[in-house]
Amino acid sequence: MWNQQIHTLKHDIIIIGGGIVGLATAFQLKNKKNRLRLAIIEKENDLATHQTGHNSGVIHSGLYYKPGSLKAQNCIKGYHMLLDFCNREEIPYERCGKIVVATSEREIPLLKKLEERGRKNGLINLKNLGPEELKAYEPHVNGMGGLFVPQTGIVDYRQVARKYAEKVKAKDGEIITGERVVNIKTTANGSEVVTDKGNHEATLVVNCAGLYSDKIARLVKDKLDLKIIPFRGEYYRLKKEKEYLVKNLIYPVPDPAFPFLGVHFTRMISGGIEAGPNAVLAFRREGYKKSDIKLSELTETLAWPGFQKVALKYWQTGMGELYRSFSKAAFTKALQKLLPEIRKDDLEPGGAGVRAQACDRNGSLLDDFLILEDRKAISVCNAPSPAATSSLAIGDTVSDLVLKRF
Repeated sequence: MWNQQIHTLKHDIIIIGGGIVGLATAFQLKNKKNRLRLAIIEKENDLATHQTGHNSGVIHSGLYYKPGSLKAQNCIKGYHMLLDFCNREEIPYERCGKIVVATSEREIPLLKKLEERGRKNGLINLKNLGPEELKAYEPHVNGMGGLFVPQTGIVDYRQVARKYAEKVKAKDGEIITGERVVNIKTTANGSEVVTDKGNHEATLVVNCAGLYSDKIARLVKDKLDLKIIPFRGEYYRLKKEKEYLVKNLIYPVPDPAFPFLGVHFTRMISGGIEAGPNAVLAFRREGYKKSDIKLSELTETLAWPGFQKVALKYWQTGMGELYRSFSKAAFTKALQKLLPEIRKDDLEPGGAGVRAQACDRNGSLLDDFLILEDRKAISVCNAPSPAATSSLAIGDTVSDLVLKRF
């Protein structure tokens, strides 16, 4: 449990959101300018409980992202910063590598393009694999070709986030939990952040609210032409006696038109193998179960013109994902493309996460990180995967934007 005492002192900076991006931003700010009076406000009673706490724990290499994009730049930079941090703080991680598997002739050219993109992003020692070479890495995999990516790793991001928080507290940063922000008012010298427990003054607000980042941004910005659409990713776990089927990480070749990586296999740093996720519309922003429904949030999603266009464009893909959500047999069939030996009875229910995916009014699912600035606030408005890997780099970028104001 973190400090819940309400203070009336004015802060230089208030960060809204105690997930890994908000914590990394606070950590970077305190490292650069320790005398800043800084507070993090988190609505839950603990930190890192949503996207961070439901993360599958993959340290991404930067393979997938458009060269020059914020995702590519921050992932590559953040990757090295994260490993350095884990080494310094003795946080367990493993750089085990992964294979991306082409299961059809049609996917071979896509795999080549993926390799080219990875090399442009600075990845080295990528290795093309033929069908037999694939078996050397993953004996039970099925594929016509593959790509070995040595940089990919695994870690527990909740542990990373808690260490960021410890470092912020050690430098007199304040962490306030159990308070939900309901309004932000303009004052003569900045902003007053109104929560359900009290008011907090700040010269500058930094919005790292994840699944609610658009709603917080609208409190400080008159016009915001995007909305966060929550997509739930559901996982199964391999039963203990079947974990031998997966050595490390096995991914499919992603669909270039769809911003999700497809069902894959992930070895966890704490043990066990996850299989998934799918990607289905969540009926509330923190809807981790099929039964989680919040009518007001679902109505907002369905009424958003951008989402309507996305639904029309991807209806076949969406229906397939929804079918897999309700049919274990269909989910198993998708996994069998990579591992033919997998059977329905080998899988047991796993967890689920919700991805905060920004969607603009024109029906584009934003493919890059998005950081918006105005007079009162800096808002991180799109930070899905690989935000956890990139957290220190995003925090570095945001902290530089903040310090220009002081």
